[in-house]
Amino acid sequence: MNDVESSHALPISNWPAPAKLNLFLHVIGRRADDYHLLQSVFTLIDFGDNLRFQVRDDGVIRRMTDHGGVAEENDLVVRAAKLLQEKSKTSLGCNIWLDKRIPMGGGLGGGSSDAATTLIALNQLWNVNFEREQLQKIGLALGADVPFFIFGRSAFAEGVGESLTPADIPAVWYVVLSPPVAIATAQIFQSPELTRDSIPLKIADFSVVELVNCKNDLQPVVLKAFPAVAQSFAALNAVSQKSIFGARMTGSGACIFAAFERESDARDAFSSASATLSLEHTGFVARGLDCHPLNVMTTR
Repeated sequence: MNDVESSHALPISNWPAPAKLNLFLHVIGRRADDYHLLQSVFTLIDFGDNLRFQVRDDGVIRRMTDHGGVAEENDLVVRAAKLLQEKSKTSLGCNIWLDKRIPMGGGLGGGSSDAATTLIALNQLWNVNFEREQLQKIGLALGADVPFFIFGRSAFAEGVGESLTPADIPAVWYVVLSPPVAIATAQIFQSPELTRDSIPLKIADFSVVELVNCKNDLQPVVLKAFPAVAQSFAALNAVSQKSIFGARMTGSGACIFAAFERESDARDAFSSASATLSLEHTGFVARGLDCHPLNVMTTR
C-alpha cells in the first residue's frame, strides 16, 4: 500500500513549532543521578519551524523530509509520534513533513519544540484527547525542554527544566545571532569549568527587573571553547546599549540574543552587529510571545 492509499487523500494540516529563549539559566546544583538542577525563565518567540501532518490508517509513521543528517530513529519528531502512538494504543499513523528554520545546536529548543508540536498535533488528529499534563509527562521522556513547549507560555522553570510556573514577560523584541557551530548540550554540562553553585531564586520574589542581575552560567564555558560564539557575543554586546540587559547566550548555546523594548532599536542593533561578522554568522529579529501559537493552555 502506498502513501496516498494509506492516507486516503486526507488533508495535510500545518502546525507551528516556535523557538524559545532562556532569558537566564542558573545551575544551582546536581542530583545524585548527575542531572543538573536548574533555574531559568523560558519565553517563546515568533520564529520557528513548521510541521505538516497527514493521518494514515495503516499505523505507519513516515518521515517525509530529511534534515541535518539526523537518522530517522533518532529524530525527535518520529520518536514523539511513536511514543504517543504507543501510549494511546491508536491504530493510526501519519506522514510528517518538517520545514526547518530553527538552527540545530543553537539553544533555541528546535528539536524539543518540534517534538512538542508533534504530540499536540497528533493528540488532536488521532483523537487521542490526552490532557495537557499527560502530554507533558510523555514529552519529558523525550527531553527536558519538551514539557515547556506543551505548557505553552512564558515560564519560570526549575528542577531539570520540567517544573514550570507561569511568568509574565513583556512582549519585547529580540535580536538573535546564530554562529556557524552546533553545540552538544551534554558536552557543556560535563565541563569541569562549569560552576554549579548559583544561589537559588525564589519564584515568589522574581520579576522582570531581576533579569538584569541574572546570567547564563553556561555562557563562560561556551565562549571560551567556541571562538565563533565569542565573536557573536562581542558583536551584539557592542551594539546593545539600548537593550534591556545586554547580550546573553540562550541555553547551552550557540545562539546569542539581546532584548529591546522597541522594534526599531532591535533592527538597528541587528544590522550593526551583522555588519561586523562574517557571512557564516546568521540571525534574525523576532518578537516575544507570551503564549504558544497553538494556544495549548486551553487544549485538552
